[in-house]
Amino acid sequence: MYLSGKYVIMICFPNAKINLGLNIVSKRPDGYHNLETVFYPINLKDALEITPCKMDVPYRFQQLGIPILGDPDTNLVIKAYNLFAEHINIPSIEIRLLKTIPFGAGLGGGSSDAAFMLSLLNKTFSLGFSIKELSAMAAKIGADCPFFSYNKPAFATGIGDKLELIALDLSTYYFVLIKPDFSVPTKDAYSMITPCKPDLSLKKIVKRPITEWKTLMKNDFEVPVFKKYPEIQKIKQQLYDYGALYASMSGSGSSVYAFFKDPVIVSFPNNYFVWTNLEL
Repeated sequence: MYLSGKYVIMICFPNAKINLGLNIVSKRPDGYHNLETVFYPINLKDALEITPCKMDVPYRFQQLGIPILGDPDTNLVIKAYNLFAEHINIPSIEIRLLKTIPFGAGLGGGSSDAAFMLSLLNKTFSLGFSIKELSAMAAKIGADCPFFSYNKPAFATGIGDKLELIALDLSTYYFVLIKPDFSVPTKDAYSMITPCKPDLSLKKIVKRPITEWKTLMKNDFEVPVFKKYPEIQKIKQQLYDYGALYASMSGSGSSVYAFFKDPVIVSFPNNYFVWTNLEL
């Protein structure tokens, strides 16, 4: 967004997602897996801001909030920036990312940050890319990045990059999200999976009443992950003990979410991340 040759401060709020069911259908020749899942956006959000930078550098990146290990320049936000910077002359900018979404939790926080960065640059510099074009760029960063370009409930297939938007509104339910103080490495989770085509597609299951999801909707990662990390299985059971209509691990873990008919007070260890949809 230019104003007399300059642009204003731009900020956005990348949100997390959960997986409503997750079926690992088959292993691909390229080593990845075909899957089917329903991506559903939730209002747990990071904050991403870009402002003009007065230094003679392409960008400066600052990450605040939940600490992330590793080289900051390998952050998916920077990968998104580089996709544009390789072909478009972007003025020097300050990039600030405030992390609130836990990483290694199956919530897609890094993928969301990357997709929102593409959109933010597109708006700020009036680049004119369509959502479809931004989604195609996002696919170069990560399999679930394209979802955040649309950021609406979607039935996903392929490696999670083939999307079919669906009508689904769960906002009337009370939502609880729990993440223990450890993560499940995605590579390890996939190594424990035996692909199998489901008897009933999630696209059909998600149309059924939520009270039926407990017996119909599965996350294929749960059985092997629960064996290695029984604490996650305990969280899920506790949520059902509190009266959840449906509870599940999101993605390959380690977070577990649940939907309730009415607000409920839950008690978990202080070192757990606990969030509800009332915390907005």
